[in-house]
Amino acid sequence: MTIPLTGYLRSDGRKGIRNITVVAYLVECAHHVAREIVYPYRESGAHLIGFPGCFPNAYAHRMMEALCTHPNVGAVLLVSLGCESFARRKLEQTITESGRPAATLVIQKDGGTRSTIEKGRAWVEQQTQTLAQAERVPMALDELVVGTICGGSDATSGMTANPAIGVAFDRLSDAGAACIFEETGELIGCEHLLAERCVDDGLAREVVTSVEKARVYYDVLGHGSFASGNAEGQLTTQEEKSVGAYIKSGTRPINGLIKPADVPPTGGVYLLDVVPDGEVRYGFPNIVDNAEIAELIACGSHVILFATGRGSVVGSAIAPVIKVCGNPQTYERLADDMDINAGAVMTGDATVADVGDALYDQTIAVAGGAPSRSEDLGHQEFILTYKQFEPIGPACLPVI
Repeated sequence: MTIPLTGYLRSDGRKGIRNITVVAYLVECAHHVAREIVYPYRESGAHLIGFPGCFPNAYAHRMMEALCTHPNVGAVLLVSLGCESFARRKLEQTITESGRPAATLVIQKDGGTRSTIEKGRAWVEQQTQTLAQAERVPMALDELVVGTICGGSDATSGMTANPAIGVAFDRLSDAGAACIFEETGELIGCEHLLAERCVDDGLAREVVTSVEKARVYYDVLGHGSFASGNAEGQLTTQEEKSVGAYIKSGTRPINGLIKPADVPPTGGVYLLDVVPDGEVRYGFPNIVDNAEIAELIACGSHVILFATGRGSVVGSAIAPVIKVCGNPQTYERLADDMDINAGAVMTGDATVADVGDALYDQTIAVAGGAPSRSEDLGHQEFILTYKQFEPIGPACLPVI
């Protein structure tokens, strides 16, 4: 039986599926203090995020604003060293204006490590207790935003887990949910397939241009989005990996092209461009899977569907991660970390459609409050690095 979908109503009209207290450090120098503040409350709804750099850029600030005002977030404590360049007052003002309780601790002004931890824990304890009393309200599927990513891919990923996510995406988007897939660097060679699904020619050109940007970026770096683990998992080429990555987007029309911290305006399918704009200056676009997950969450994703073949155990701060394992041997070894056994397709015990339907039901259950495996195990990984993006143009979100 499917758990009814409910959420927490926010002042901007969006609804969250979790009610989290975020503790956010604004420079690596404040990381330890922020982590110690969270530690006693990590099982009570407190999550740790942050930006490590002393000199944030526009991307870092926009990401932090989007994450701290995400529908799953109910309150935010900012932790500053005091001499970093992050615009902490502006960030706190944005959070407060969103209707969420917010406070800032400055280690250099609040008495150092022990004193700041003590003050932070007192604030977090009060907020977690208050948020725990909040009531969930009915939530429609067309208010849900779902992101997807694949990581630790092997030869089974494109045959089982990724197409099963595509089935779930079709069902979710048909019901009005916004479904976000990425990454343009792993879609090189699939431009024509993407363009054919775009709702108009202008969007198709923007999508092709974004994939070409990724190709140039990787050419300059001298490598593509193909790891040694992919080869050990018997993926043969970048093209094979790209087709597998593409298929998790399903078959429905593509409604728009967005960049990190852009929130889809309506339901439907959206491509997230994660490769920085401008000259190549920041290295590999996403150094780990959680960098992509953070960007999907910044775009409003309530939950992340994660396909893996070789196995990945990560979860995330702010939004639950649902693991879809494509390899039956991996599932057997890591069953405690996996939510869905797409490897059943390989053993003949299920079809791709069966697994996609099970994933759809699991997505609704997790959105309704059931913990995903990574949540149950306490995974709250998070990373945010430097990037640079130009705003999307009008053709990226055509009026349809």
